[in-house]
Amino acid sequence: MLRLGLKTVAWAALALAVAGLLALALAVQGAPRWPGAAQVSAADVARARDFLRRNDPRRPTPGPLRTLVASEREANLMLDQLIRRVAPGASARLMLDGGSAKLQASVPVPHSPVTAWLNIDATLHETVGLPTIDKLRVGRLPVPAWVAARLLPRLAERLNASPEGALALDMVRQVRLVPTRVEVVYEWGDDGLQRLLGTLLPPAEQARLTAYAQALAGAMQAHAAAGGGAALPLERLLPPLFTLASQRSAGGGDALTENRAALLTLALQATGRRMSDLVPAIQAAPHPQPVAVTLAGRDDFAQHFLISAVVALEGGGPLADAIGVYKEVADLRDGSGFSFNDIAADRAGTRLGVLARRDPRALQDRLARGAPESDFMPDVADLPEFLGRRDFLATYGGVDAPAYRRMLADIERRLDALPLLGASAPQR
Repeated sequence: MLRLGLKTVAWAALALAVAGLLALALAVQGAPRWPGAAQVSAADVARARDFLRRNDPRRPTPGPLRTLVASEREANLMLDQLIRRVAPGASARLMLDGGSAKLQASVPVPHSPVTAWLNIDATLHETVGLPTIDKLRVGRLPVPAWVAARLLPRLAERLNASPEGALALDMVRQVRLVPTRVEVVYEWGDDGLQRLLGTLLPPAEQARLTAYAQALAGAMQAHAAAGGGAALPLERLLPPLFTLASQRSAGGGDALTENRAALLTLALQATGRRMSDLVPAIQAAPHPQPVAVTLAGRDDFAQHFLISAVVALEGGGPLADAIGVYKEVADLRDGSGFSFNDIAADRAGTRLGVLARRDPRALQDRLARGAPESDFMPDVADLPEFLGRRDFLATYGGVDAPAYRRMLADIERRLDALPLLGASAPQR
């Protein structure tokens, strides 16, 4: 009897193992099934800016309940940026219908010895609160409805473990799925902004940014003590901030997080903002002197470069590129004109931001030692700038025309020749 029982247990264990391997084989595939989102365009950036303006929770409205409204395109842009941050290389798309939506995503399996993807196809159904999963298929593996129904609560538990997820779950009251848009009903109390800022920048992050603000203030004071003028080249500010980043990383810190704090601090200074303007909780951070940060002798180049670097570090190169083109198209409409040298500064900053994410420690070491601006900004004095709409269209034909693309290719060749950002960029 005992032997029979042991055999039964052994066979059951073997059956479970075989079933598990079969399920894994059906779920994991060798290539992504769902293509990535279309490249972010200047029009998408304009759409995102309008979306933020429409849904700014600081705008006064009657009652505590607010409704965030996003079109299908806007929802997919946000979903694409979110999934790229959570799982680099992944893609996702949302197709809306009345009361339901289809979610399709391709996610690479991390640390796999071979190329492996999870291709997820789910149908979401609107309820009085968060949507539920009606149908779910992972690769070729259909997931039973009762298993799918348990996934969202489990996901909510994982979200609740993070400050951002806990705040979102606490605020969101309902998600409505309409054929052309998503409507998120949420509660915005009197302390909503403080809670949001506290979630995005917990005490440890506030302390980190304060340290970089102090380092920047020290560099500015040294500049003033040496009789410096009202402008300071970016190449002289990079070493002290990235020396601090290198020291903090060597002490057990996350090099990527340190790079983000250093670049954000510099970007705020270049745009004339203070750390406390962004995060009111950081009132104790020192306020650097009102000194303009310059690149190639111009403060607008420094602004383009640093803002693009921060955006690329956060959301990837294509988004930073689109923001740069959007600004130039907006300038074309508003009268200041289209400038290819601004585009070059945007692209250089984008490459630096990508490098700060891809190779964070190597970049710290390089910038802490000091790098002349010719290492990270090409000579653009000969590039056309301040082009009016008529001249721009007559000469280059628009942002998708062959002549415009030839100018972009020329800019990329100049960037490729830079010691820091080109083919000889630091690698680890």
